[in-house]
Amino acid sequence: MEKNIKCPLYKKCGGCQIHNLDYSEQLEFKMKKVVRLLGRFHRVSDIIGMDEPYHYRNKVQAAFGRDRQNRIISGVYQSSTHKIVPVDSCLIEDVKADEIIVTIRKLLKNFKLKTFDDNKMIGFLRHVLVKRGFSSGEIMVVLVTGTEEFKSRRSFVNALLERHPEITTIVQNINNKRTSLVLGEKSIVLYGDGVIKEQLCGYTFTISPKAFYQINPVQTEVLYNKAMEFADIQKDDVVIDAYCGTGTIGIIASKYAGDVYGVELNKDAVKDAKKNAAINGIENIHFINADAGKYMVGLAEQGLPADVVIMDPPRAGSDIKFLHSVVKLSPRKVVYISCNPETLARDLMFLSKNKYKIRKIQPVDMFPHTEHVECVVLLTKI
Repeated sequence: MEKNIKCPLYKKCGGCQIHNLDYSEQLEFKMKKVVRLLGRFHRVSDIIGMDEPYHYRNKVQAAFGRDRQNRIISGVYQSSTHKIVPVDSCLIEDVKADEIIVTIRKLLKNFKLKTFDDNKMIGFLRHVLVKRGFSSGEIMVVLVTGTEEFKSRRSFVNALLERHPEITTIVQNINNKRTSLVLGEKSIVLYGDGVIKEQLCGYTFTISPKAFYQINPVQTEVLYNKAMEFADIQKDDVVIDAYCGTGTIGIIASKYAGDVYGVELNKDAVKDAKKNAAINGIENIHFINADAGKYMVGLAEQGLPADVVIMDPPRAGSDIKFLHSVVKLSPRKVVYISCNPETLARDLMFLSKNKYKIRKIQPVDMFPHTEHVECVVLLTKI
């Protein structure tokens, strides 16, 4: 693996906490962390790193503002602050996305459009979000504005497309609230159809401005293929994809299973999941808009079994009610995909005390140069 390329913004930005280490040292650091937290449950397999641990982020988000000289700047918020660190190119972000953001910054000046002032709640452009399909090549640009009024809208869009004809859709998202959330409720499609498509593990997925999609597509395939390997789903198995989001994992699992039930609380995500299943012509997957824990308790009370539960919770991990529901449903296998080994350790402790044995632990480096590490864990019922 190549040596670490040094970033000039490393100390100012704070986004890449361990960028000072060579990549092999980063993997060693993460491996030690996982072993310290999870080694008591089972032997931890060697972490799977990247061959090219740079420019892996397919989603790039830039805040817009002005510096002390009143010049337009764009970049990232300094860690734990609301101060923008100007960025033209980032070593972990998609190169093309960075180029598009720099172009937009220049166009703002040409079109005399103002950046949004969070304190005074006036101005126009707050953020730019770029999503790129690494497999499909499709690119979405989301202009997050403080007002719906967009002077010279058509000319601005044409100018952006003239400089970047590879862009496939442009969306204006209006966020006029005092909030730390980037996206607002209302979106207006300015060019294209407002979504992009991307391929993952042989399936096609639609990505909308608000849809969650894994940020590192190369390592996502590694992660999900490892989850399928651990699950070892049989052709008659009933699989539950808890916290299913837009259905990615469940759709991949459907190839091996008898039936898959994806459960998700977010209504918009369920709509996207159903569209994704239709795009791929999958008929043995069913999406339910519900709390996954309550849904599984309901299945158990009706005496309806599930063979495999795949769970991919947020960083906070699972709550105790959900874990109780897993135990009550009593699947043969649980595959736990975690983005936080601290909360994973807590949840594994509960499951290991409730008739489940940890059989395999596989760390995957999804976010090189940061402290984050993902793990796939296989548990079987004792």
